[in-house]
Amino acid sequence: MIDSGCILWDLSASETHADFMVNNLLLEVLLANLHVSKSVRVKEICLGIIGNVACHDVLSSAIVSSNGLLETVTQQLFLDDSTCLSELFRLFTVGLQGSKFISWTEALLSEHVHLRILWIIGNTLNSVLLEKSIEFLMTVINNQEVSNILLQRLIKLGLPSLVDSLLAGEISKLADGNNQDRSSVNDLILGLVEALSATDSCSHVITSNSDVLSLVCSIVKLPDKLEVATSCVSAVVIIANLLADEEHLMLELSKDFSFLQGLLDILPFVSDDPQARNALWCIVSRLLSRVIINDTGMSYLHEFASLFVGKSHLIEEDIEGHPMEDLEESVNPDAHKSYATTSSLRRIACILEKWLIVGKTANSEQDVAGDGNSFDSKLQRLLNNCHKYVRS
Repeated sequence: MIDSGCILWDLSASETHADFMVNNLLLEVLLANLHVSKSVRVKEICLGIIGNVACHDVLSSAIVSSNGLLETVTQQLFLDDSTCLSELFRLFTVGLQGSKFISWTEALLSEHVHLRILWIIGNTLNSVLLEKSIEFLMTVINNQEVSNILLQRLIKLGLPSLVDSLLAGEISKLADGNNQDRSSVNDLILGLVEALSATDSCSHVITSNSDVLSLVCSIVKLPDKLEVATSCVSAVVIIANLLADEEHLMLELSKDFSFLQGLLDILPFVSDDPQARNALWCIVSRLLSRVIINDTGMSYLHEFASLFVGKSHLIEEDIEGHPMEDLEESVNPDAHKSYATTSSLRRIACILEKWLIVGKTANSEQDVAGDGNSFDSKLQRLLNNCHKYVRS
């Protein structure tokens, strides 16, 4: 039985074979097996075959019109086998992505189904199941009609708290260096947070949770960015979304030099991602706009100047790789977003100029960065490059 089922599972990946099977009552056979079989392996195979059939959109109507099939499939959520549940979430995802997504949405309407979904996501230790279940949530979010029906219900039942818990767990692993085989899980969880933070119906719930912002900011502060580059890029976009309507959070972050340093360290990783690059420079611009230069003390200016000079090579590489004239001539509708970069560089230039004025005496009395001449030359070069970019 199992060997034959595996053969059918493989064959069902072909639309021609799947069509032949459906025409020869395969769905009825699978439905019967889901009802009577006690073997989780048999159930996994049945769900896998249905999942393959659902991938062929021309056959999706056969699945939703098969009497009792969607209801029986949904009942499999209450199995305690991770492989079955992985195939089930894959099937849900495919179903919601197809033309018959409304039928699948209606099959998932009950509260006990929602609670079970959230429980599985929050308690599974199986990385494959976690990936499949998060992919399901992403599908719910990305389909506006499905989102309007299901997402608010999931939010009311605790989805934001669940996401917070997942994020905390994964970031703890990142900080401990125990993320070797979980990079895809990290990316999916951050992708989920990013999607929720950009969703009108959920963004206020996410932004009101200060733990989420703190957790995502901690990713930016991780010392080894290369190992978690994708996570850092996602973190930047999430932070930009979270801060969009939370002005009171900016003042606190503007005093956090380790956060600003972390942002600048991420510049090379967002170079080829216009959205993430713009998000990063938007954050920098808004942080620096909170710095009142004339009221800033010597030590504070010193920290800013040292930070910008220390990261000058990253700033210069970024603006050299994205010249203003290229952005202006681009047909890209997002070209106007270069304002975030120019605004940031203008503020950096103001801080450096202020340091040149008030810090000159201090510089002559103490070595700011090991080699005063080297520091001064780097500062002046960065200042010149900022002016050049802003004026171009």
